[in-house]
Amino acid sequence: MRKLICAVAMIATAGLSAQQVSKVEALDSVYLDTKILKPRDQSGKIVTVITAKDLEAKQGENLATIINAVSGIEINGSRSNDGQNLGYFVRGGRNGQVVILIDGVQVNDPSSIANDFDLRLLPVSSIAKIEIVKGAASVLYGSGAGAGVINITTKKEASKKISGTFMTTVGTNNAADKENEKFAANEFTNAAKVSGTLNWFTYDLDFNHRYVDGLSAIAAPEGEDAFESDPYERYNAKITLGARINKNIKFSQFFSVDEFDAAFDDFSYTDAAFLSETRQLRTGGNFVWQYAKGEYVFNDSFSWIKRDTESSFPSKFDSKLYSLDNYLTYRFTSNITALVGLNYNTSSFNSFSIPFGETAFAQNVDAETATFNIIDPYVNATFNKGAFTASAGARLNIHSDYGSHIVYNVNPSYQFALGESKLKALASYSTAYITPSLFQLHDPLYGNLELQPEENTTLEGGLEFTGINKLRASAVYFNRNEQNFVDFVTVDADNFIYQYQNISEEFTASGVEVELGYQVTKQLSLTANYTNTQVEERFALRIPEHKVNATIGYALSDQTSFGFNFQMTGERADSFFNPDTFMSEAITLDAFNVLDFNVSTQVLKELRLFAAVNNILDAEYEELYRYQTRGRNLRLGLALNF
Repeated sequence: MRKLICAVAMIATAGLSAQQVSKVEALDSVYLDTKILKPRDQSGKIVTVITAKDLEAKQGENLATIINAVSGIEINGSRSNDGQNLGYFVRGGRNGQVVILIDGVQVNDPSSIANDFDLRLLPVSSIAKIEIVKGAASVLYGSGAGAGVINITTKKEASKKISGTFMTTVGTNNAADKENEKFAANEFTNAAKVSGTLNWFTYDLDFNHRYVDGLSAIAAPEGEDAFESDPYERYNAKITLGARINKNIKFSQFFSVDEFDAAFDDFSYTDAAFLSETRQLRTGGNFVWQYAKGEYVFNDSFSWIKRDTESSFPSKFDSKLYSLDNYLTYRFTSNITALVGLNYNTSSFNSFSIPFGETAFAQNVDAETATFNIIDPYVNATFNKGAFTASAGARLNIHSDYGSHIVYNVNPSYQFALGESKLKALASYSTAYITPSLFQLHDPLYGNLELQPEENTTLEGGLEFTGINKLRASAVYFNRNEQNFVDFVTVDADNFIYQYQNISEEFTASGVEVELGYQVTKQLSLTANYTNTQVEERFALRIPEHKVNATIGYALSDQTSFGFNFQMTGERADSFFNPDTFMSEAITLDAFNVLDFNVSTQVLKELRLFAAVNNILDAEYEELYRYQTRGRNLRLGLALNF
């Protein structure tokens, strides 16, 4: 079946990150909102781009922490122990409403509760840039794209015959606890890359390792000694081989292994020697054909993920996912470009647990039953004439369990000239379709085969101002409506029976996202964003109403620069399971502020040194109730290129 789909797709249409196929990428261009690379001023969305320069200043940090500084996003767990589970809250949405792409193709874990992808698997050093678009985007990115899409573009091969880079960092890993601050080396990150181009042949070899210790997952009660640390260790290896047939046609194939081990404590807030192990094998390819009036691109990925948990409730999962996204673009006139695409996804998983009173694992979910397929044809068209730009499209979601469903989007924008400056007004209305995960359907304890897909609509409007000195300011209002929301509900509290169910209430998340970027002088740059998120109380768990991020960067010379990063996170509602009453209880977590510093200097043409101090003021705060967060920490590193 998979070979048949591939053959049909190759004949029909194709999908791949456009960053990979453009001959010369514009410095101020975006791709994610239409899958067609174009100048930012022709986009009807506010697309956030985390550039290679931004990532260079964050070497040694985890990926979730970097994305957490984007407006409209709160990644819960990013400031805690490196092994902490991550919650993706985008515009009031949850993990299952955010699509993550690697080089343009969707990745996820079919055995996870929310069918999401674990960002803990990816190293920052392998990433070239990240694009993020918020709001419903199911037309281009399928089921799950209800609150946002994050596209991670990996680094590509060098243009010369052989090129290499080596990066290493060492740092401390103290908790936000002044009494236990110790400046011992507990964080180690290393990365090596060798790549090149030999005539028509390209190659890229990438290896990464990260080890972090010194921080417990759970914070010990006040007055007690700190719990034992819970280390985290990750390995990544990837090889990519490719060929360029001529200046218009190229293809490549990659093979990667990603794995991490994360120690954790008991949910009853007691110290424990538990361990979570995740292994991912992934392979995929892309094919690109550029022609006079467009391009055909094909991208696919197959992954096998294995997760083992050693705890009071040991479990094992393994899942398989094949995802293919491909499209054809054609420029009919200088004003109209159309895109026709086909997406295919098939996923399944097995799970195993130890029945009560026994000692051996037994299978409780079989992949022959826990499986579904999705085939989605989609179209999108972009019109641009003078100051006016409009994009519109639709997708037919054909699901093996839920039949057919149509989603659509409309996104007009108009740009006003104000002397040397420009003011763009933009608006969009988008719908999304989010199918339940295989876990929510088939888990023997909490699953529910009667679940129906969620439906999601997003309305947004805003302004973007572009002026001299690279001044850019934007303000966007969004309103996101949810129906058929899949929630974890109590069926029988006395007998501890819980289940995933669609709830009858509709709910709305709304808010404002404000962004500012300004190159004050050649040396001094400022960026800042503010997010206000209004979510109904039942759905506001761990989502701050107010959040601010700000960065000041200064270049002392062409070789040396430094910067300060500030983050303010407002109060959040949280809940915790009380092991004494066996009930969930609500709590409010206090607001907190964190200030970071980084500096980098190019000592030689081949050698760069850098350092960072995170949480300079050693602010004490809780990201999750009773869980540890990182305090003041120092990181030193170097990058060597040849």
